[in-house]
Amino acid sequence: MNHESKKYNAENHQGSDASSPYPVSRLSPQIELVDLAKQIANADTMVSTRLSSQLKVIADQIRSLQAEAKTILESAQLDQELHHAACNFKRIPGKIYHLYRKQENSCYFSMLSPEDWNGRAPHAYVNSYRLENDMSWTPLDKLNEIDDSVELVNRVLLEKGF
Repeated sequence: MNHESKKYNAENHQGSDASSPYPVSRLSPQIELVDLAKQIANADTMVSTRLSSQLKVIADQIRSLQAEAKTILESAQLDQELHHAACNFKRIPGKIYHLYRKQENSCYFSMLSPEDWNGRAPHAYVNSYRLENDMSWTPLDKLNEIDDSVELVNRVLLEKGF
């Protein structure tokens, strides 16, 4: 078989010139195998770069979700501990209660704040908490943050007609 008979030419391609895998005109630029290899290498690099950046975004999201899960678990653990604190009255959501620690390390809730004791509380003051409707506890110093968030959500819901 002659080497010339294997060469691609315009007679070998039956479709339109635009879909030809090889030049069909003498005016077409000559396609070299080296150019094709460079194009494939560039495409591989671009795909790899895009893949790396997309996987980095996912990894960042995973780290963020892990941190959020840790915060939620710590909050739930604190809520459980607070629910197990001694209390000689009915707890009502929306009310603020004050946590004290006895010397034997047991904790109890009181309705009296450290100010109500005129600086002579019977035990060490730990913190004050508001019991929420979902039975979670919000530290007194975080009440403004929670209330601002709730207010924002309520405002958005009202704007949307809910």
